[in-house]
Amino acid sequence: MAEKSKALRVVITGASSGIGAATALAFARRGAQLVIAARGEAGLEDIAARCRAAGGQAHPRTVDVTDAAAVARLAAEARDLLGGIDLWFSNVGVGVVGKYEDVPIADHTQVVAANLLGHMNDAHAVLPIFLAQDHGIFVNMISVGGFVATPYAAAYSASKFGLRGFSEALRGEVSKHPRIHICDVYPTFVDTPGIDHAGNYTGAKLSIPPGALAPETVAKAVVRLADRPRNTTAVGAPAIALKLNDFLVPNLGAAVMNGFMDYWSDHAEDGEDGSGALHDPAPGASGIDGGRRRPDQRRKAAVAAGAAAVGVAALGAILWRRRS
Repeated sequence: MAEKSKALRVVITGASSGIGAATALAFARRGAQLVIAARGEAGLEDIAARCRAAGGQAHPRTVDVTDAAAVARLAAEARDLLGGIDLWFSNVGVGVVGKYEDVPIADHTQVVAANLLGHMNDAHAVLPIFLAQDHGIFVNMISVGGFVATPYAAAYSASKFGLRGFSEALRGEVSKHPRIHICDVYPTFVDTPGIDHAGNYTGAKLSIPPGALAPETVAKAVVRLADRPRNTTAVGAPAIALKLNDFLVPNLGAAVMNGFMDYWSDHAEDGEDGSGALHDPAPGASGIDGGRRRPDQRRKAAVAAGAAAVGVAALGAILWRRRS
């Protein structure tokens, strides 16, 4: 648990837009000292200015998390600048949408490099600092994609399933250090600018399903972990439903999702294929919100999403009992 008598010392990677930016701003409102990192300088400067206006201290640093040496330098600089690190939010996440064989292998590789190896680089850089100071919270942004496979985003699935396993292994390794915590966050769909940055090889314009969360909703969950660290935090669907679904009927959700994606790609508005911002940062500042949610749908659809997750898990329980 972070020390309450001092300003929190926080590092956030993937902080130039979306969830990372919303979380930086939420910590800033608590008066935190922040080092925020991402590839895009313009986006970082925008969020740093917002954090300072909100009452926090923010130091932007341009870093590509797939560069292990650069992440190690970031951690050392943040430790020296802030006098220690209380919480590191490993938040970088990218994606590419399309049938596996239609997506260039270089794009699949970049997704895994950013979403899995990037988080491993973060942990490798900050864990020695946590061990030396005998406290620290490592928050891993994973997503429900760590429990439910995502057809049309196979590399994303590989990265998120791998990231969940990495976190569990890491948690075991630090289990003898009660003041060091590995915390995983699993949101459902979130309305961020990331949808505009994603690679797309479907021939259709990308969109989000009803009930997508606001980035600020996920940010609140991350900030709470500074005071009450916990292993697993699901946002937008009950964690127990995700775990039951993964255990009982691991292929059911993927099959349903594949059917939905087939239908969507055939009926959606035409879009332009390309790698998006996978290999280079998006130009300019993207901000926090994706701007795609309809206000009249947000609460009702979010409740429906949670109910659907419970329903799938319940169906899985029935099928499992019949098989037994």
